[in-house]
Order: sequence, then C-alpha cells, then structure tokens
Amino acid sequence: MLEIEGLSAFYGKARALEDVNFRMEHESVAIIGRNGMGKTTLCNAIMGISPPAATGSIRFAGRELVGGASHKIARQGIGYVPQGRRLFPSLTVDEHLRIAATRRTSSSGDGEWTRDRVYELFPRLGERKRHGGAQLSGGEQQMLAIGRALVTNPRILVMDEPSEGLAPRVTENLIETFQLLEQEGLAILLIEQNLGVATALAQRQLVMIGGRIAAETTATKLSGDADLQRQYLGVEPLAH
Repeated sequence: MLEIEGLSAFYGKARALEDVNFRMEHESVAIIGRNGMGKTTLCNAIMGISPPAATGSIRFAGRELVGGASHKIARQGIGYVPQGRRLFPSLTVDEHLRIAATRRTSSSGDGEWTRDRVYELFPRLGERKRHGGAQLSGGEQQMLAIGRALVTNPRILVMDEPSEGLAPRVTENLIETFQLLEQEGLAILLIEQNLGVATALAQRQLVMIGGRIAAETTATKLSGDADLQRQYLGVEPLAH
C-alpha cells in the first residue's frame, strides 16, 4: 500500500531524512524514536507538507507522491492526524467534521465514515459538537483530530505522536480506539515516542535514528528486551 524508497529530505541544506526505505501493506506499523530523529519530517514528506524538500520515492497504491500537493495526496486516501492536533480554535467540533467530510474519498455505504459515525465512536464529541476547538480538553482535541481524518474515508491513517500530552487513562482509551479501527481494516502508520502505545498497536516496529530507519523489530521482542529499549530509545525499560 505504501512504499518508500531512497527518501531524503532537507530543510535548506540541512538533511533531516537520509535514504529512508520501508514498505507496508494492510497492517499497522509503528515508527519509534526519540525527539529530533526525523519522525515528523517523514510525516510531512508523505503528506507533501513543505518544508522539507524531498528526493526519492513515496508511492501510495502505486502512485508517486513526491512533488504532489498536500490536498491531492489526502484525496488519494491518506488520513493525517498531525502532532499537536492542529485544530481551528474558532470552529466547532461539528464544523471541523463538516469541512473535512466534503473531501471524503469513498462512495457512500455502510462502511463510510460520516459525522454521525464519528459521534458513535467518540460519544464525548457528540456531547460537545457545538464547542470550539479551543474549548476542548487535550483528549477531546485528539478525538476530534482523529475524527476529522476518518471522515475523509482514508485507506491508511498516519498519526504523529497521538499520545503526546495526554493523561494515561485517555491514552488507554485511544489505544482501544486504534485497535478497533485496525480490526475494521484501516491500515495505521503510527509515529510514536511512547513505547507502550507503539507496542500495544503494532507488532511491526521500525526504529528511526538520525533520520534513517536504523532497525526493524517486533513489539514482542522490543517490549521484553530492556537493552533494546535503552539502545534504540534511550529510555528505562517498560514496567510490567
């Protein structure tokens, strides 16, 4: 579904990504790494958000994305949940979903993501549909950012640090949501620094260090190996 070959990205003359290569099918994949390793730059490159300037190849369902406009990339079936949510403070919950839904990519049907279906997935958003983006809690904002991506009816969902700044209980609820979406057949590319979230969602784990995919491992191996956790992420082992 998504194939990246020889991808490099630059901010001016500074290289942020170097020869990134990986591919994913209808599955969940997590890219983990510390801050400053190039994870968000990778998301920007996939979505055609500038900067950075990218070279190499990013193909989605066989179509080349490098050099394409962001809105056209999104219409091909890639939903994006950016780091920090990026909501409009003055728009209500319902207005966010209405605007995004006008750009949906699939025909109507039982499996289509509509505003009503998002409210079923996140009842709290339904209760606060007339509230502005700035009036929502961090967890509610993340629900809205996910819902906004879902109503475009994507084939793949790219999520950049979705657990950032959220309380543990809210994060647990989001993990359950991600697992539900995966069960419904939505492929998820998860960009995460939180190892617990990454290993709970995706068995396949790609480690990004210094703008490169430095290693590939599994959630089972990574969550059970304290030395790997320190080596790849510089963190203390997960508590069991």
